Amino acid sequence: MIRWRDPRVPPAAAAAAGAVAFAAALLTESPALVTGAVAGGMAALIAAASLLIASVKQTAHRPTAMGARWMGGGAVIWTAGVALRPFTESFFDSFADMFMLLGTVVMASGALLAADRKFPARVALRHLTDAYLCTAALFLIGWMVALRHVYAETADAAAFTLVMLPPMVGLLVTFAVVPSVLTSRSSSWLLGLAGVGALAAMTVAGISAAVARLMDAEPQLWGVMLAPVAFLLLAAVPWGPRVRQANRPSVGHAVALVPLALVAVAAGTLLLHQAGGRVGPPVTGVVVVAVSVVLLLLVRLFVVSVANVRLRGLVKLSERQLKELAESTGDVVFTCDYEGVVREIGAGVEVTYGYSPQELVGGSIFDYIHPEDVPGIQVAMRAMNLDEDNTAPGACLIACRVRAADGTWRPTESVATRHAGGRDLMLVTTRDVSDEEALRNQVAHLTFHDGVTGLPNRAYFEERTREVLSGRTSGTGTGNVAVIFLDLDGFTSVNDSVGHASGDYLLGQAARRLRGAVRADDTLARWGGDEFAVLVETGGDAQIAVDLAERLVRAVSQEPFRVADRDVALTASVGVAFAEDDLPAGDLMRNADVAMARSKELGGRRVEVFAAQMHADVMRRLELAADLQRALIEQQFAIEYQPVVDLATSRVTAVEALVRWWRGSVFVPPEQFLGAAEDTGLIVPLSEWILREACREVAAWRASSWDIGLSLNLSARQIMAPRFVETVEEALTESGLPASVLTLEVIEEMLVEDAEETIKRLSELRALGVRLAIDDFGTGYASLAFLRQLPVDMIKIDPSFVSGLGKDDTLTLLTRTIVRLGHDLGLIVVAEGIERPEQLELLKQMGCTRGQGFLVARPMAARGVDSLMRTSLTV
Repeated sequence: MIRWRDPRVPPAAAAAAGAVAFAAALLTESPALVTGAVAGGMAALIAAASLLIASVKQTAHRPTAMGARWMGGGAVIWTAGVALRPFTESFFDSFADMFMLLGTVVMASGALLAADRKFPARVALRHLTDAYLCTAALFLIGWMVALRHVYAETADAAAFTLVMLPPMVGLLVTFAVVPSVLTSRSSSWLLGLAGVGALAAMTVAGISAAVARLMDAEPQLWGVMLAPVAFLLLAAVPWGPRVRQANRPSVGHAVALVPLALVAVAAGTLLLHQAGGRVGPPVTGVVVVAVSVVLLLLVRLFVVSVANVRLRGLVKLSERQLKELAESTGDVVFTCDYEGVVREIGAGVEVTYGYSPQELVGGSIFDYIHPEDVPGIQVAMRAMNLDEDNTAPGACLIACRVRAADGTWRPTESVATRHAGGRDLMLVTTRDVSDEEALRNQVAHLTFHDGVTGLPNRAYFEERTREVLSGRTSGTGTGNVAVIFLDLDGFTSVNDSVGHASGDYLLGQAARRLRGAVRADDTLARWGGDEFAVLVETGGDAQIAVDLAERLVRAVSQEPFRVADRDVALTASVGVAFAEDDLPAGDLMRNADVAMARSKELGGRRVEVFAAQMHADVMRRLELAADLQRALIEQQFAIEYQPVVDLATSRVTAVEALVRWWRGSVFVPPEQFLGAAEDTGLIVPLSEWILREACREVAAWRASSWDIGLSLNLSARQIMAPRFVETVEEALTESGLPASVLTLEVIEEMLVEDAEETIKRLSELRALGVRLAIDDFGTGYASLAFLRQLPVDMIKIDPSFVSGLGKDDTLTLLTRTIVRLGHDLGLIVVAEGIERPEQLELLKQMGCTRGQGFLVARPMAARGVDSLMRTSLTV
């Protein structure tokens, strides 16, 4: 036997002696122990190397890296303890066991790190308690099965305790780690599970070796090789496939039941041996372990009972708080069974529905629910009651009508859930949603009705039209369908004169008149602005729709509307369109709108029935407007000038600028596009361009010593343009043309429509020095009073008067009267449309000073005027 080295012995001799002793001891050990030591060492080194490499590669994932390092170190330390076991008698008996125990603890630490679980102290203590229960239970089972015989042969309690304590501690550590690893959600969960497997193998191998040492027998080969195999599997785990969290089974509840199961098995084993009379004399250590298990179980039972009482208190508190919260929000909370019998109900039911709680408890909820809603509620309650596996949703939303104490049916929304206090009860929270329902109805009404007139709005009318036409197509309709559009003529002036509030009041009056004119089955709606629409099902008689349209016209115009303490007379323009086969609802309404526009163009207060030609005209007008826009951008317009001459001397005194449009190589007459330009507003930029170009051209001619003036026609839109006066002033300034040279012509209708604003703007032009003329004098509706209000310089006789000179005595008399009126007022009189010599002679005899027409000179381009200026100043 090798002893501590004597100081008198040389070091080399001591080393040699130690080597000889090691070899002798190794040769004297059993082959199984030697094989286990060698295999364990190699397997541990392989596992340690594999885990170390894996920790380096998995540095980004800290749990994997740290767990691999610690488990690799634990494997090496445990194997070192196994290798030192043959020499324990040479040092001290428990030295190898301490190495093995340390390796077990380090391995367990690595498994915990890989599991990446952190528990509060209370949970960690519970895990340790469960581990002790499992370890003690297994020890008791092992004692009854085999260990008591080993103890009997050893007959040394101290030696038995010293040898069995390390593997039992290892078993305790293993059980302490198992719950954390099995319930882990970390991606390194499989590595931790492999560590637990290695711990189990190390523990079993330790117990097997301890039993062999106590029995002074050869260790079993399976016990010796168990740990090396586990180490090799542990070495392979880091390089295998990872298990996703979704694919892992949930074992939390099963882990919690393991200690109880083991304790139950241990108790059963003890009872069986006691019944068989094979227990033998009691052993103090075993009794202590059994008593500790019982005491620990009692403590656990007490802790669970306290926790259960606390949880029940929390549940009751939560229910009370929930009920108080629900009642504070106006909800009614009650419990009932699945037959609908009320068991308990809150006091809020008296405030909400007028019933006292005592009146409802014991009664059925179906006595207060609308009969139409009862079947659906019964089905839902039956489904919740039969759902023993909790496969149905945890809460059921129920909408129904409940009868209040005053007899009214109130809409409610309820949420029913299973009551925690009893399986046969439901907890129901009910809310009165009468206000919300009224608000929803109001919103729905406002969505499809007009707020001013109370009539259905455009959205409702469109939907209704589509519905009726679809029913007609499917054969369920009542016959032919017509749409009537109505527009109030002159309504815009009402808003401008008395305000929009009074205008809305007038619309309400008009709606009431129209509602009285239509039939009960007709759909009357406000389309928008001052337009109304009617959907008529004629039953095959088209005259019904036409007659109704005429009644609508009469209803509007039969008597004035009383608005703002004044009478306002309005008329209506009405268009009618009839449905045709496969005609979409949108096209039918569009046709009625086109017919209404046609009625308005023809003066209003009439009914127009849609014809295909109307739509073609509208499309041509739209195309013309688009072409006008493009022509203005591409400068397709040109200006021609028609000379105005002194009839006495034939001398050219001025030119009138006339716009011409060449659409490609096709000449478009002015009467075909000027109306569209006026309607679309393009007349404003077009007139501005004509003004600037004509002023520039005439200024150039005047610079050549030709005393010549310029005349331009104004449109209504141009006069009302925001910067009309400023635009004229800028054109004069840019061209250098004197203001007195420019004459702007207006027709009489412009002076009638919005006369106040028109006269104001023309007066501003007159203040600049610009001359004003009334074109087509005698054909309009203007009063002669306008000649006094407006400082006019010139009147132009309409060609319709001039054409009758010498042929029609009346026209001749009217023309002479106009010429004399002009002379008396000190105005220049210009005759337009002179085409025959006798017309020219008569005008000279009447004293008309100036004229223009094809006989005098045709309109010509600017270069034609240049040629005229170079050759002669007379025509």
